[in-house]
Amino acid sequence: MASKLNSSNFKHQDAQPWYKNYMVVIFVIGMPTFVVLACLGLVYYSFIVRDTVVRDDWYMDGKTLYQDVSRDKLAHDLDLHGKLHFAPDGQVTFYLNYPEQSIQSGKLLNGAPLTYPDSLALSISHATDIHRDRDATLVHQQANRYTTHVDLDDTKAKYYLQVSNDGALNWRLRDVALLPREDLTFNPLKSFDEPQ
Repeated sequence: MASKLNSSNFKHQDAQPWYKNYMVVIFVIGMPTFVVLACLGLVYYSFIVRDTVVRDDWYMDGKTLYQDVSRDKLAHDLDLHGKLHFAPDGQVTFYLNYPEQSIQSGKLLNGAPLTYPDSLALSISHATDIHRDRDATLVHQQANRYTTHVDLDDTKAKYYLQVSNDGALNWRLRDVALLPREDLTFNPLKSFDEPQ
């Protein structure tokens, strides 16, 4: 009698098909399927949305990365300064300031004749979003004044700014700032100052 009872209970528990059991559907089929689909989605996303390239002077020597700071060093040695002004209509004005000693002598601190380049490169790089990066050419107007037009996003964000001369004197001035803002001052990097 006990064997009949046990076998009937066993048959009653096993009467429901396995695919109708919610535990099987959730844990054996559902979760692994979700994980596989999520992995495929992430692989697809990683191919479509690629990491942005670092915008700076880096080069590889073998397997080692080095940063070329010669352009920053030249700006420091020439004691170059600049002021960038953003107008609300998108007009950008840059003032390139040589040291007083260079203006009086007509020569730069390295002995080259003092001239204002015909154009300068302006690079405005958003800290995280490549679609908000802006590149422009600052055109020489008169004396130390350069102008261009740049449309920036109205949302305040962190930007890396660079003004550079790609001519015979290959220098650059860099700064980090929250934009939009009205004025920004560029100074040579203090890391090249000699210890006292």
